[in-house]
Amino acid sequence: MLIRILQDASATEALGGQLAEGVRDRAGPWLIMLQGGLGAGKTTLVRGFLKELGYDGRVPSPTYTLLEPYDVNGRRVLHADLYRLADPQELEYLGFQDAFSGDAVALVEWPERAGSALQTSDLTVGLEVLPSGRKATATAQSERGRELLEALSIWFEAGPTTT
Repeated sequence: MLIRILQDASATEALGGQLAEGVRDRAGPWLIMLQGGLGAGKTTLVRGFLKELGYDGRVPSPTYTLLEPYDVNGRRVLHADLYRLADPQELEYLGFQDAFSGDAVALVEWPERAGSALQTSDLTVGLEVLPSGRKATATAQSERGRELLEALSIWFEAGPTTT
């Protein structure tokens, strides 16, 4: 597990950018779970991820649509917010599994709402609100997630950290 203190929203976006840089040249599909309470910065992280890949449009929270697909420079990115998911089977109705194939990257907020409907993730990023900033933790769940975590370790170690 890697831990870093994020001082502000731009640091949270930078973490998203580092994740994007890490998966850019690695074949997909990638499943990255984003955990944290309301206002923890999950959508801000996704904004940084998409920006690093070259997307310059608006990145809203998909709280009401549940799933926002983006096609950025040949890479499909799915941003899911499962907060309002009433039943894990709704993922099937949303077409999540069909969209999550090939070289896609799925960034999933509130993944615990999906129960066992989601496969095991490659990486989980947790964001926790602190009195000043956020605490980010990154944990790998797959071998390629561990490789990505190793590539990210330099970025995590370069900033304010805690143990």
